[in-house]
Amino acid sequence: MKPVRTITATALPLDRSDVDTDQIIPSDWLKRVERTGFEQGLFSEWREDPSFVLNDSRFADARILVAGPNFGTGSSREHAVWAIQQHGFEAVISPRFGDIFRNNSTKNGLVPVQVSEEVSRTLLDAVADDPSMEITVDVEQLTVSAPAARVSTAFPLDGSVQHRLLNGLDDIGITLVHTDAISTFETTRPDWLPSLA
Repeated sequence: MKPVRTITATALPLDRSDVDTDQIIPSDWLKRVERTGFEQGLFSEWREDPSFVLNDSRFADARILVAGPNFGTGSSREHAVWAIQQHGFEAVISPRFGDIFRNNSTKNGLVPVQVSEEVSRTLLDAVADDPSMEITVDVEQLTVSAPAARVSTAFPLDGSVQHRLLNGLDDIGITLVHTDAISTFETTRPDWLPSLA
């Protein structure tokens, strides 16, 4: 996982509420053995409609996804986060996230930016009106700003999650931070206990 400090990018306005993980990545895509190629399945059923926002070339380079409330609800599906990231998004802005989706996001380096419904609506409208408008998500300061839309606000993130994102630590990386302590512990354990060696 790569460290995430600041993301300044254009955004894609997904003006829909209650987007669940089955809509993000339909269950047909869960049969894949490899962990790549999920960007093709991102909102694949909605993408069949030529007017769907992800098909709009004006948003082709967007790295921030701005969504309506209740984004990522439904079943536990890490594939949803993979699909969003593999499409090129680094952050999702929404008034509310499904708990499991939020957890999966932070463990994979996708920044869940929770804002008020008013801020979300302002950003959705501003991005729809001006696809070139940039938004900045600052993980160090825990702020999101879009000067062109007159938006500057804080967003909540647990301290341990912020540390994980700033340092690019997935679950294995967090464990490896303690390699010296683990090694010391292992050398002092009695021989009759199970060993990792």
